[in-house]
Amino acid sequence: MSTNSATAVACPNIAFIKYWGNRDEELRLPANGSISMNLGDLSTRTSVMIDPAFSSDQLHLDGQAADPVSQRRAATFLDAVRSIAGEHLCARIESTNNFPTGAGVASSASAYAALALAASTAFGLNLSERELSRLARLGSGSACRSIPSGFSEWLVGTGDEDSYAVSIAPHDYWDLVDCVAIISQSHKLVGSTEGHRLAVSSLLQNARVADAPRRLTLCREAILNRDFSALAEVAELDSNLMHAVMVTSNPRLVYYEPATVLIMKFVAEWRHYGLPVFYTIDAGPNVHVITLTDHSKHVQALLASLPGVEKVLSSIPGGAAHLV
Repeated sequence: MSTNSATAVACPNIAFIKYWGNRDEELRLPANGSISMNLGDLSTRTSVMIDPAFSSDQLHLDGQAADPVSQRRAATFLDAVRSIAGEHLCARIESTNNFPTGAGVASSASAYAALALAASTAFGLNLSERELSRLARLGSGSACRSIPSGFSEWLVGTGDEDSYAVSIAPHDYWDLVDCVAIISQSHKLVGSTEGHRLAVSSLLQNARVADAPRRLTLCREAILNRDFSALAEVAELDSNLMHAVMVTSNPRLVYYEPATVLIMKFVAEWRHYGLPVFYTIDAGPNVHVITLTDHSKHVQALLASLPGVEKVLSSIPGGAAHLV
């Protein structure tokens, strides 16, 4: 193969029903299914260049050489792509985000969704959406949900072949807006990969997983019916359950900061007085506050006024991972 390259863009996603814990660490097969919304105004742009002159894989994030752990993770992922393509050449990866990396805004999801598409294309593969979703899952579990458009459900499956994400509604199906209150832009000390391994040490994990099918049904129906109140109820419950598992793991994981809890309390108060809002929090301190388009500017202003909030990002639902 001669020099070849491809560039892809993918959105991070915010999960309403969370993925936390694996039943197979290597294949990243989840303990439970999950549902998310792509964030169209946030994105990762990744270019992959293959050249016979390269003696090793290289990863650059936002213009800087990545740390050794990230380098190895990317190289391992490229090994999976090379295995499918029947190639052995090394690659250079250039990846940039327009949002904070590693702070609980699903940067690994968009990163590996974009890398799956760019790398597979550069290596001459033409994978289906299902195949791309399965491939992205090997790099980061939640990345499989950033492959399809809009609102996605990751099917728990029975194994590698049938654990992938499908779109349950397109990006323009519902006028939701995610107002992301950024409390910290620092890279979290304990990443999601390690957190997934700790989940089984919590006495609450089995109960969370056992009830997941019920919550998935409630969430799916809420989205399809555009029922904001129903989505708010199940999404906040699911977020609280995941963080309950985190704080009862051994060792415990506490991603909340004081401002995180403050926002949670204010969101409940705002909703009590009629504002359509709910919160959901991934593995980090930042809070995703979901509302409707007509109220998004007001919600952004309210969040920006709270102590501890550095800035507020906002995003409407996003489309599928795509080549550029």
